[in-house]
Amino acid sequence: MTLVQALATAFCIVALLLHLLSVIVATARCRSHRSRTSIRPTGSPSVTILRPVRGIDQHDALTLGSGFALRYPDYELIFCCADATDPVVELINRLIAEHPHVRARLLIGDDRSTANPKLNNLIKGWHAASHEWVVLADSNVLMPDDYLQRLFSAWRPATGVLCSPPVGCMPVGFWAEMECAFLNTYQARWQYTADSIGLGFAQGKTMLWRRATLDAVGGIRALGVEIAEDAAATKIVRAQGLQVHLVDQPFFQPLGFRTARQIWDRQLRWARLRRVTFPQYFIPELLTGSVLPFAASAIALDAMDLALEWTLLIAFLWYGSEAILARLAGWHMSIWSPLAWLCRDLALPILWIAAWMGNSFIWRGNDMRVQHNTLIVGADLTESLRPKH
Repeated sequence: MTLVQALATAFCIVALLLHLLSVIVATARCRSHRSRTSIRPTGSPSVTILRPVRGIDQHDALTLGSGFALRYPDYELIFCCADATDPVVELINRLIAEHPHVRARLLIGDDRSTANPKLNNLIKGWHAASHEWVVLADSNVLMPDDYLQRLFSAWRPATGVLCSPPVGCMPVGFWAEMECAFLNTYQARWQYTADSIGLGFAQGKTMLWRRATLDAVGGIRALGVEIAEDAAATKIVRAQGLQVHLVDQPFFQPLGFRTARQIWDRQLRWARLRRVTFPQYFIPELLTGSVLPFAASAIALDAMDLALEWTLLIAFLWYGSEAILARLAGWHMSIWSPLAWLCRDLALPILWIAAWMGNSFIWRGNDMRVQHNTLIVGADLTESLRPKH
């Protein structure tokens, strides 16, 4: 056996073991019948839920309506929209009228004091919030009726912000299956693995804050110190000696129909943002899919004169473990899932290279470009706020 073949063998074994370990960790954190017992704030703290909205997505009535059905004694809903003529305004007003027993209101206006359009939309809601505890939740998060209880059950004394990665559900068509493959058994799996070893990263889909944590650094505008508010949240919390934690059993995001272009644009946007905000963690992402381990296994097995059946066994262990995770966590899985997982892994190296080949992406119809701590929106250049030392 040559040195190259020996290294290929070692890499294949280590990659497979790390993959299986990440599946075990994520399954332990996300399995659907996991008991929910941990330290939480005393009683049931009053909570404000802020939801930024823009435009109409196919499942908005379901996801936005879910916020009105929470089994929690004291919470308020504040919807934030930048434009009074936005078509989502009619839906929000209808939902508020249909649920008079829930304290809910819609705020209109756009602050534009940061480079982040979503954050600018939320600033007015942050200032209007009545309570010490504030949840920032995207419009496409489907809230179960125990949404707030599950968030508070995961809060620990050293928590600075509590988040949930998105888990795709209700996909229509193969490309939506691909988005599930990215979100669920790949991205969520690695996020829970990182969180379990003390390297939690904030996720903007759901963020539970204690107001004092952000007020200590200047309030919600402090999330504009980075291009993405979740990257800023991670760095702000860590700078205060606190930690980012993830809720056990993450919350769902209904997907509906997706096109290949939508999936590519979204994943490329996230990849380029990760490359800029956390380059030291983005670089090893090239090694997390199955393509390189499978290539290494082919070299190793050829050196040992092993049959093709052994290569298929490795593939079975790799994707079979993903299937076990999806099943035990109660996540979407169909007959198309194995093909979607394989196509995802084939796309990961291409996506990783593409992330280094440019700085532009499209978000909510806005052409944007990232460069270090600067975000260019359309033709306007906006310098992001920089942290004060």
